[in-house]
Amino acid sequence: MPTIGVNRDLLFERLGRTYTEEEFDELMFDYGLELDEVTSEKAMLEKEQGVTAQGASEAIIYRIEIPANRYDLLCLEGLVRALLVFQEKQEAPRYKTIPPTNGNSQQLIIQEATAQVRPHAVCAVLRGVNFTQAMYQSFIDLQDKLHQNLCRKRSLVAIGTHDLDTVQGPFIYNAKPPAEIKFKPLNQTKEYTAVELMQLYKSDSHLKHFLHIIEDKPVYPVIYDQNGVVLSMPPIINGEHSKITLNTKNIFIECTATDLHKAKMVLDSLVTIFSEYCQTPFTVEAGEVITPDGTKLTYPALPYREEIVDVAWINKSVGISESPESIAKLLTRMCLSSEVIEESKVKVEIPPTRYDIIHACDIMEDVAIGFGYNNIQRTIPKTNTIGDQFGLNKVTDLLRQDIAAAGFTEVLSFSLCSRDDVAGKLNKDIESSGAVHIANPKTLEFQIARTTLLPGILKTIASNKKMPLPMKLFEISDIILQDKDKDVGAKNERHFCAVYYNKNPGFEIIHGLLDRFMQLLEVPYSKEGNGYFIRAADDPTFFPGRCAEVVVKAQVVGKLGVLHPDVITKFELNNPCAALEINVEALL
Repeated sequence: MPTIGVNRDLLFERLGRTYTEEEFDELMFDYGLELDEVTSEKAMLEKEQGVTAQGASEAIIYRIEIPANRYDLLCLEGLVRALLVFQEKQEAPRYKTIPPTNGNSQQLIIQEATAQVRPHAVCAVLRGVNFTQAMYQSFIDLQDKLHQNLCRKRSLVAIGTHDLDTVQGPFIYNAKPPAEIKFKPLNQTKEYTAVELMQLYKSDSHLKHFLHIIEDKPVYPVIYDQNGVVLSMPPIINGEHSKITLNTKNIFIECTATDLHKAKMVLDSLVTIFSEYCQTPFTVEAGEVITPDGTKLTYPALPYREEIVDVAWINKSVGISESPESIAKLLTRMCLSSEVIEESKVKVEIPPTRYDIIHACDIMEDVAIGFGYNNIQRTIPKTNTIGDQFGLNKVTDLLRQDIAAAGFTEVLSFSLCSRDDVAGKLNKDIESSGAVHIANPKTLEFQIARTTLLPGILKTIASNKKMPLPMKLFEISDIILQDKDKDVGAKNERHFCAVYYNKNPGFEIIHGLLDRFMQLLEVPYSKEGNGYFIRAADDPTFFPGRCAEVVVKAQVVGKLGVLHPDVITKFELNNPCAALEINVEALL
């Protein structure tokens, strides 16, 4: 979850009182947040750099952990506003868009070429802003937080803020070949082409992480005014000409995006938080976006919507017995203006700042926070059953202890792997593996769900080859196989796998572990009845003549043997291995 750092003294000044550290920690808990750390700029720099930070501020900073979907709390202004409403010291503000005073909206015209790279854009204007240094820094910090969180590191949305008095609309959002884009970027003293900028920022510790978003595109997005002045080249950098300063009074905000809904969310979040500094607080001047087909759209929408919730359902879900009036009051404290409309119904108004409210469950959660989790009385559920550990998990937990006592070390590997891990490297065919494939894998390492635990252990050994021999590793976890009889088309199976890695194969070690494993499950050695036995088998994963099947009740439940040299080589190992893998569920 994101963490914000706020100046303690400035925070207390805005809240109207001072708190001890314990009191503020309790306030954070009451509101569903967490005071993560009490530090200072100097302490943070010294911790990061490991040297004394000369000249850094020693002002106390509270680092507060914020839920990932509470975009309205990502800066001092939003946090203070929410806490004051929670403490009933002020009412939740009403946000609204207003027409421009001269009757002409600032226009952002989208050209067709942008469809090749970032097809969407929204805009708005904040009028009559009066920045202090602290407000200005908070404005910049909020943009960074939104970029990292909601904007997914600028890949979905990129924010541009500009001094409106330095440029002249209408603004053009276009996409051009990199060589044709030339301007003076933010905090630079000369002009660069887009090609030169991409080379320049490859060594920039901050901006280099965003270059991949557009560097392979045939055209780069660019926004300029009617005089040809470049405002920004999203999602990389803004122009120096229109940069925001402490003297800025009117701010033009543009968000370019690959996801229009996310762009609207980002714009609403930004303008609602900082509209309190406008000449008319909590008002935003609407901007007009003209799409390539000529459609005119007005932003921001700042939508309010209503939900009706059942009081009895909320009381039952939370475990309280509050009246409809009390429920409405609790929700109003959470910035959700509410009123009772029927004997057992409450109408809740969702403001444009609360994009985290998607379902009635989210409203119920806010009731629980407003009521106070510590105030909810613990009760025994009215049910005729009592929860207990799942039988299979209980057995495998007991097995882990005894296998470890036998000298083996447990590992925990990824449930996803590459196709090559379960097929090519094990000398098998992927088509016959029954693997569940991921439709759009992001990396070659995670293409399918594993069908065997063996590759994970072998990769663990390959990553720890410098450790002393012998290496005795095991894992008890689920594998995933296709199953047409299941509603999801796949099933989990609990498997046990162990590997012995040494200068000699150690087949007898693995065979002894199998006997101990069966002894723990009280399965006797017998070729008849309910016993188990092993018989010779052929498997391309194992060395010819050194492989056996484990048979229980006339059913093959696993295999053990010495791994084939080709398998060992493909996993980049240098010594022979003996391995055992068994389907645990088949024995229970």
